[in-house]
Amino acid sequence: MAVLLGFMIYSVTTGGYADPASDLWSRIISPFQRLSASISDSVSSSLDMLANAEDYYNENQKLKSEINSLYNEMIDYDRLKQENEDLLAMLELSEEYEDFTFSPPCSVIARTTNDPYASFTVDKGYSSGIEPGDPVVTSEGIVGVCYDVAENTSGVRTLYSPKTAIGVYSLRTRTTGIIEGGYELAADGYCRMSYIDKTADIAEGDIIITSGSASYPAGQLVGVVVETSMEDSGLSMYAVVKPAVNPASVSSVFVITGFEYEEPPAEEPEVIAAGSDDIAEGTDISDEEQTNEADTADDDISEETAEEASEVTEEEISP
Repeated sequence: MAVLLGFMIYSVTTGGYADPASDLWSRIISPFQRLSASISDSVSSSLDMLANAEDYYNENQKLKSEINSLYNEMIDYDRLKQENEDLLAMLELSEEYEDFTFSPPCSVIARTTNDPYASFTVDKGYSSGIEPGDPVVTSEGIVGVCYDVAENTSGVRTLYSPKTAIGVYSLRTRTTGIIEGGYELAADGYCRMSYIDKTADIAEGDIIITSGSASYPAGQLVGVVVETSMEDSGLSMYAVVKPAVNPASVSSVFVITGFEYEEPPAEEPEVIAAGSDDIAEGTDISDEEQTNEADTADDDISEETAEEASEVTEEEISP
């Protein structure tokens, strides 16, 4: 108590300020105090790490495991979300095209390196009912065709490929043509509709769909016309078409493994002349009936001749 009282009296008498000697000493030892405190903290931290290293390691491993678990949950969620979207798209396609048979949803598992035509490989093959030549589609439109089918994988050739040829027509005017791919157009994300009649009505913005064949079902959206021009030969036109589906960006597709296709009906023969029905009916008359009709006609002619002769005789006799 006496010491505290002495400090209070000293502070009052000095105005609360330390004497110059004390202030100088404080400034000299202050850096050393800070260095000492820093070294003390570092030593304490090191000693703590050494003493609790095993606990820290176990906690770190636990946190890593929890992070990996969260990553796996995110992956599973994304996979289930994609599967749900694929199944929903498949249901919509099945309802829209009741006569089609679809493969299970196919995931794109590889893309052909340096292929300008964006071909790719899916994870379904013969075991899922897929055959070479089967059309590949999404809910947005046609993508291409299967060409290299194995037990559990299939290669897909896209609309960009020059080996792909599909009969199509314009929805607005029914103008027909053939969809083909090409190197230059594929680089810009387009394909070509060739063999269009040079007088046909086709224009930018026209919707192009498949016309139907034994290989491709009718009514599948192909794309939209972005440009039309005359061929160099001047004998026909062509149109540049933007596909409805970009093959380079698809991650999931469906393969049409079966569909009903009806051959176009044969043309009916033209009727050559009017009254042909009467002629046809006449051919069914028997020979006996024809003979009787001929005899009747002869009798009628004989009676008319006799009447005319009688009239001539009476005129000659009369004065």
